[in-house]
Amino acid sequence: MTEAKRRRAVAGAAFSLAGVLIAIMALGTSQRGDAASDAQSRALLGEARPNSVTVELSPAVGEVKLTEAKTPGRPIVVIDPGHGGRDPGAPGVSGNSTEKDLTLTLARELRAELAERGRVRVALTREDDRYLTLDQRAEIARKLGASVYLSLHIDSAPNPLARGATIYSLSDVASDSEAARLAARENKAGDALSSAADGSVRGMLSDLALREQMNASASLAERLVRKSSGRYLLRPEPHRFADFRVLRRAEVPAVLFEAGYISNADDEALLLMSDKREQIVVALAQAIEADVASRTVR
Repeated sequence: MTEAKRRRAVAGAAFSLAGVLIAIMALGTSQRGDAASDAQSRALLGEARPNSVTVELSPAVGEVKLTEAKTPGRPIVVIDPGHGGRDPGAPGVSGNSTEKDLTLTLARELRAELAERGRVRVALTREDDRYLTLDQRAEIARKLGASVYLSLHIDSAPNPLARGATIYSLSDVASDSEAARLAARENKAGDALSSAADGSVRGMLSDLALREQMNASASLAERLVRKSSGRYLLRPEPHRFADFRVLRRAEVPAVLFEAGYISNADDEALLLMSDKREQIVVALAQAIEADVASRTVR
C-alpha cells in the first residue's frame, strides 16, 4: 500500500468512527430528552412532582422555600412565625420557652398539615432562628402573590390569669385599647402607614384596595373563629382589630393570630404539647383552605 493510500484509509476509518460516536451521542440525547419529557408530563399530572421549590426574592430577604400542592398552580399561603434571631419575643412563665421558638414550631406544623392536605402551596417567612423586619415579612407575601398571610404570635400580659387565643385583622381604628397597645408594640419596627386618601385617582384606588383587603381579612378572621370554637380556648370576643403594619403591608387577606398567653402557666403548658398544638393547627388549616376556596376563581 502506498503512503497516500494508507493515509486515505486511516482518514476514512477515523471519519467512520466519528460518525458512530455522533450517532451514539444523538441516541443518548434523544433518550434523555424523551425521559425528561415523560417526567415533565408525569409532574404536570401530579405523579412525579418535587416536594418543594426555592424562590429567590430580594437580597434583603433571600430565598424562600415554597412547598408544592398536589395540583400545580394552587394559591399560595404565607405563614409568618413572629420574632426570631435577636428578637426573642415574650418569655414563657416557666422559663422553658420563648415566643420565637413556639411560633416557629407552630408554623412548621401548620405547613406540614397544609402540605399533607395538598390544597394550597405554602411558604414560611423564616425556616430557622433569624431576624426579619416587618417590611421584609410582608414583602415575601407580596412578591409571592400570596392569597393568605398568617402572622403567628403568642401573647403575654402582666395578669398571669389572662389566657386564650385571639385573632386580629386590619383596621384603621382599633377595636379596643388593648388591641391598640398590641398593634403599637408589634409596629415598633416602624410607623404604621396612613390609609388617608390623597385626593388623586391613585389615592382613591389605593384606598378602595385597602378597604377590600380589610373586608377579606375580617372574613378570614371570622372563619378562623368558627373553626377554632370548641377545639381550644378562645378569649371573650376573640376577633379584634387594629392597625398592624405587617398586615397592612402584606396587601393580601391577612390576620395576626395570638395562640394563647405564654405568661399563663396553663396556656404555655398546652402550647408545649404536640397533641394540643395539633388542635390549633387543624383549625388554622381548615380556615385557610375554606377562605382560599371561597375566593378562588373556578
